[in-house]
Amino acid sequence: MSRPAIIIHSLDDCRAALRVAADARRAVTLRSAPGAAAYLGAPAFKSMVETAHEAFPDVDVRAVLDCSGEPGLALAAIRYGLERIRVDLEPDVRTRVADIAAQRGAVLDDDPAPALDLGAVDEPLSACRDWLANAGP
Repeated sequence: MSRPAIIIHSLDDCRAALRVAADARRAVTLRSAPGAAAYLGAPAFKSMVETAHEAFPDVDVRAVLDCSGEPGLALAAIRYGLERIRVDLEPDVRTRVADIAAQRGAVLDDDPAPALDLGAVDEPLSACRDWLANAGP
């Protein structure tokens, strides 16, 4: 079964995505907005996802924090316990960050699949329903 991705910007976005995923009995990946590690931070992102997930504990959810081109933010997210991060780094730096991530049980997420960006929609629940319904089996 495929794992559609949804870009979240708030706790409300997170709840909407997980509510629809629960109703559809679908696994889902929740991605932060690009570069969110710089303004939101790993603790706030992790807390947001965990808080929403408490209401929908049966949803198989992956959370991915986007650290843009900032290796320091990526390392901070790994230290904080995030299991998946996105980074855009030069190959040699990326390799070192990936090695550190692996030592801590984390991975660099390179999934190129398109994602629904809830920051660009007026009705998050409807948009999530449509997205998950059209995301394949």
